[in-house]
Amino acid sequence: MKLGAVVAAAHLRLGWVDSYYELNERHGFAKAALFTSFCLAAFYLYDLYDFVVMHDRRELVLRLIQALGLAWIALAILIYALPQLMIGRGVSLIALPLALFLMVAWRVAIHWLLGHPNVGEKILIVGSGETAIEIAREVLERRDAGYRIVGFVDNRPELVGQSLVNPRVLGLSTEMADVVRREGVDRIIVAMGERRGQFPTEQLLDLSLSGDVAIEECASFYERLTGRVHLDMLRPSWLIFSGRGRQARLSGFARAGFHRVVALVGALLSSPIALLTAIVIKLESPGPVFYTQERVGKNGRPFKVIKFRSMRTDAERDGPVWASKGGDSRVTRVGRIIRKIRVDEIPQFWNILRGDMNFVGPRPERPHFVKQLAEEIPFYEQRHLIPPGLTGWAQIKYPYGASIEDARQKLQYDLYYIKNQSLMLDAVILFETVKTILFGRGT
Repeated sequence: MKLGAVVAAAHLRLGWVDSYYELNERHGFAKAALFTSFCLAAFYLYDLYDFVVMHDRRELVLRLIQALGLAWIALAILIYALPQLMIGRGVSLIALPLALFLMVAWRVAIHWLLGHPNVGEKILIVGSGETAIEIAREVLERRDAGYRIVGFVDNRPELVGQSLVNPRVLGLSTEMADVVRREGVDRIIVAMGERRGQFPTEQLLDLSLSGDVAIEECASFYERLTGRVHLDMLRPSWLIFSGRGRQARLSGFARAGFHRVVALVGALLSSPIALLTAIVIKLESPGPVFYTQERVGKNGRPFKVIKFRSMRTDAERDGPVWASKGGDSRVTRVGRIIRKIRVDEIPQFWNILRGDMNFVGPRPERPHFVKQLAEEIPFYEQRHLIPPGLTGWAQIKYPYGASIEDARQKLQYDLYYIKNQSLMLDAVILFETVKTILFGRGT
């Protein structure tokens, strides 16, 4: 789309003859591809590959303008430095509004298509309790995922015909096969407890063996849909049988080496910023430049995390307290800035090189809070099965955490990461972390 806008702009500005010469004889297509790569990077930074943005068309247009403007400024600087990259004078000025129009039209069309009730995989939910309703709500909020709920089936006759969220209860569990054929169901999500005499084992077994419909357990479907593990749907057996096996050891060694290389490069590149930060901290307030704090690492082993000091030296004279978002009187002026741009985290590269942490993993918590959270949140101790990280899946997915409920929400993302950890997922998290730092999101 963006490449086509540049090519079309060249034809409009230069005419067919000159544009043919510019594009074919002077490597115009390669230049246009370079310009497109700048646009792709800008679109990524502004989350324009997240279809949730399209639910607000005003936000979509605003982000498109910002992304294209950023790309245009970057290209202007590049062309000023390397004039030979220019594709004819004035082409970029035409390509910018043309690309904006084409991208808005394309995104709106895709949004309409993804939201059409006749497009997507048709889902039937077995059950009518809180778990079934939660699954339905998540599907309805993520129409871009390509799923359409046709309704529910349950074993209570009084619910037939009633609307639970928006879809209705279409029939009894014993009528499941008829509902599947009548509604053209592609996938069945089982969100009903295995209670003796009530679970539709025979109906599900027949449908599974027939091969006409896919059948999936609610926890697995929820995980795949949302990118997190729902604690209320989680059973120990589900985690046990979804174990990653011995091959995870080799992957773990490879990932640990990758994280240390990234940490070493990060430490070298950030050393000038670290030196400047140390000087500014020393000038602003008395006390040490660095701040060490005990955290819980892999298998519950404590270690000292190192950070640039961002609070007063007497910040916790009354004991540990939850950090608050903004307005924390304990934070110094310099501390507020270095926290916002994550500069206070730079010394933790040393923790990674020492092996206390990985670059990616669950954020390490303090022993005082770990004890409290483990008593109130199920499966909380399982986040210590792997090394903690400087950044993580929870940090890029959940905006801020300063309470027990926030810790519960973040644990759902941490468990997803522990279950699905891989080099590819680590790379995704690292790229998303760059956006988090640039735009000051998360915590």
